[in-house]
Amino acid sequence: MASAVLPSGSQCAAAAAAVAAAPPGLRLRLLLLLLSAAALIPTGDGQNLFTKDVTVIEGEVATISCQVNKSDDSVIQLLNPNRQTIYFRDFRPLKDSRFQLLNFSSSELKVSLTNVSISDEGRYFCQLYTDPPQESYTTITVLVPPRNLVIDIQKDTAVEGEEIEVNCTAMASKPATTIRWFKGNTELKGKSEVEEWSDMYTVTSQLMLKVRREDDGVPVICQVEHPAVTGNLQTQRYLEVQYKPRVHIQMTYPLQGLTREGDALELTCEVSGKPQPVKVTWVRVDDEMPQHAVLSGPNLFINNLNKTDNGTYRCEAYNVVGKAHSDYTLYVYDPPTTIPPPTTTTTTTTTTTTILTIITDTTATTEPAVHGKWDEAAILPFPTASSIKDHSGSLSAVPSQTLPCCSPLNHPKSGAINQQLFVFIIMRLN
Repeated sequence: MASAVLPSGSQCAAAAAAVAAAPPGLRLRLLLLLLSAAALIPTGDGQNLFTKDVTVIEGEVATISCQVNKSDDSVIQLLNPNRQTIYFRDFRPLKDSRFQLLNFSSSELKVSLTNVSISDEGRYFCQLYTDPPQESYTTITVLVPPRNLVIDIQKDTAVEGEEIEVNCTAMASKPATTIRWFKGNTELKGKSEVEEWSDMYTVTSQLMLKVRREDDGVPVICQVEHPAVTGNLQTQRYLEVQYKPRVHIQMTYPLQGLTREGDALELTCEVSGKPQPVKVTWVRVDDEMPQHAVLSGPNLFINNLNKTDNGTYRCEAYNVVGKAHSDYTLYVYDPPTTIPPPTTTTTTTTTTTTILTIITDTTATTEPAVHGKWDEAAILPFPTASSIKDHSGSLSAVPSQTLPCCSPLNHPKSGAINQQLFVFIIMRLN
């Protein structure tokens, strides 16, 4: 927006231009209006003409407003970039019906322009017929969204680890668009080039992408940012990535995972890949497969395991991209031993009572009198373990060994007395 004060001599020139631009049938009427306005031209003291710049999206409506502060009923006129009169007061000399009067008063001339195109861009002039005349201009800027958005992938099908080129083109926009790249939800950085043609811009962005197997089925998104675009304007292509097999061995039997002699073993080879693996094989590393092993597709079954089956078993899978394998190391343990069931232990306490009895030979006629004292050094013998025959708790009497010294039992007058010592053992079981 800008305003200026015209020299007084230019007032007539502006009026003559407006009359010349009008259709022949309207020239007389316009001329009369100009003459009447010229007769009433105010001094313009204290009046201020102003307007605002307009930005509009192609195909929409632009509104131009010429406003006057402290108006004193001076004539307001609107001209196009070619300085043709669009409206003089409330009169439209220009035949372009896209211009419509929205408001006319002593303080404002408001006009709408529908279905705006790029050719409508430029400066539009508001003139106020004062002495000296005032002029202000507004600039209409037309935004043009991209005409077309195209994404192109160098290869429809890529192999994991390969670097591919992806291009996105936003055609014929104004101003130039900004292109952003996304792989899924991850933003990537591309390289853009801009071409200008007749005030329009075409932007091409290049993305170099090294693909992985995880990228298969993931969308690559080209998204446009432009002032004429509301929301998300984007296009996308889904990646198709081929990759070699992925192999995993799963033990399906025994369930507890511990392999013992005599048990059975079943392994399942789980494979995935793109394209799907066409061949799955089992081998025994550095040895031949046991004769009693059974192979059925991805399954390996070995019955009645023994230690000769120990070793590494490998599952291999193939597709057009390559091959992969997974290993399982078998170790056969000894069979479990039988453990007897636990028993209840009873503790037996044995109490032994020893009764010492001296039995005198019945041939003695007189009851011997015991004289003297016991030899304190005399040791009574203890019966041997073999002499104890009865453990039932009954009384047993067994002869003891000969006393080491019988002198304490000798009668002083009679001869030696034939004596036997019996040890009675009483056993009680608690």
